[in-house]
Amino acid sequence: MIDKLYGKYFQKSRAFLYPALGIKKGSYITPSGTYISISGKVEPEDVKLICTFRDDKSEGFKSFENQMLLTNPLFLNQVQVKDFNLYVFDLEIYQSDYFNFLLGKYSKISSHLKKAIKNYYGENSAEYKFIETYLYPEKYFETYAKLLDVNVNLLKRVGELCDPCDLDKEILKIPAEDLESLTKI
Repeated sequence: MIDKLYGKYFQKSRAFLYPALGIKKGSYITPSGTYISISGKVEPEDVKLICTFRDDKSEGFKSFENQMLLTNPLFLNQVQVKDFNLYVFDLEIYQSDYFNFLLGKYSKISSHLKKAIKNYYGENSAEYKFIETYLYPEKYFETYAKLLDVNVNLLKRVGELCDPCDLDKEILKIPAEDLESLTKI
């Protein structure tokens, strides 16, 4: 049960889309960022997830890359830009979930993706306690009404307890001179 609101912006693509890849949160290797767009190359409506990782030549990363990224059924392409590797994943099989994500309708995400999100965080983790309130808001309207000091009917009318993603923070911006290396996407 939560007793306070999560106050700062968090990258929504990492919270709601990255778990679709089936990578456990407990992995010691995590992306430096996740995005739904690359300025000038991939648009939000292309239904892609872009994960950035620092260029890492270690055996540990190479093993992770081979097991979790390059052989992932959703993997589409990998491109190096300066000292980062971009891994592009096609989320077409999650198209309905993806568009619900874009609209901030997290409660409308499919049970399949909700289960992946739960598995990603772990049912008893502190993070999942917040995420669960966004996925199943009807169970938490009363709690949020008290925390926000608003009428519960207002929250029920809105229907969601988490703000939509901020597209500006979900778009990877790459300097124009480096965009040429992205022609492979």
